[in-house]
Amino acid sequence: MAQQFNAQNIKKRVSVLVFLKGSTAPLVLYVEKPEELYAELQQAVKSSAAALIEKETLGPIKKVCFISNQIAAVAIQEEQYVG
Repeated sequence: MAQQFNAQNIKKRVSVLVFLKGSTAPLVLYVEKPEELYAELQQAVKSSAAALIEKETLGPIKKVCFISNQIAAVAIQEEQYVG
């Protein structure tokens, strides 16, 4: 039997996707302020100097680091989930 979900149980969460050169899947980063992280990574991509970026996150990935000149693209993703 299909389980029905009340619309009140549907929540949204926002993640930042980081596409690295040579990687087939993006890093999916859950942080408290995704718009700020997106803006920070966008500035890192614009910079000509390579820098190590290290972040602690709230999702399955707890800590990550990568070099800024390896970022191919950055995106913000909104997803719905039942909670």
